[in-house]
Amino acid sequence: IVDVLENENINAITYITIKKGKIRGNHYHKKTYQWNYIVSGKMKLITKKNKIKKIITLKPGELALTVPNEHHALVGVTDCEVLVFTKGPRGGKEYETDTFRLKKPLV
Repeated sequence: IVDVLENENINAITYITIKKGKIRGNHYHKKTYQWNYIVSGKMKLITKKNKIKKIITLKPGELALTVPNEHHALVGVTDCEVLVFTKGPRGGKEYETDTFRLKKPLV
């Protein structure tokens, strides 16, 4: 038994697939926290907040958080499957209400 996340109120869990070399995201959220959990494959998470850009590679079983106003993009290093645990207005009908596209993409 492994607790992936605890003591958080989650509004949505989204299953995402990313093909090798493909990019998702290149946006930010003003109110939403997102935990990206890698189910299979590898992905790069590129983030930028307060002019600081970070790139981390995640593999199965790893979890990374993006916080409000943190620009982010996901890149498939291999084909991968990701569960995104969301706290804030980001799931279902609210998907676009807190998604702001970047004028200058991170990737």
